[in-house]
Amino acid sequence: MAELDQEDAKIVTLARSSRARTGAAEGAAVRDTDGRTYAAATVALPSLRLTALQAAVAAAVSSGAEGLEAAAVVTDSGEVDADSLAAARDLTAGVPVLRADASGTVVDVLR
Repeated sequence: MAELDQEDAKIVTLARSSRARTGAAEGAAVRDTDGRTYAAATVALPSLRLTALQAAVAAAVSSGAEGLEAAAVVTDSGEVDADSLAAARDLTAGVPVLRADASGTVVDVLR
């Protein structure tokens, strides 16, 4: 995997921090087309379930983001689930989604 640029490294770090802070299954972060970042962790309440990426996208949309430049998910899972990808791609088709392990090492880029 090629070295990440500074902005992509930032969203991976934010995703990793969100996951670690809450002890959640996943952490995610997105960067919108204005360069603003939003981070979130998995939400698992009795009445509300969101993946970390869905929650980060929701935060971006609720703040007025109209598109995404990139997204990152930190997970122990071997994949980013389809609903998470769909949420990010509802804003921007083909947005790159970086999948990183718990150490923050990017293991895959989904396009």
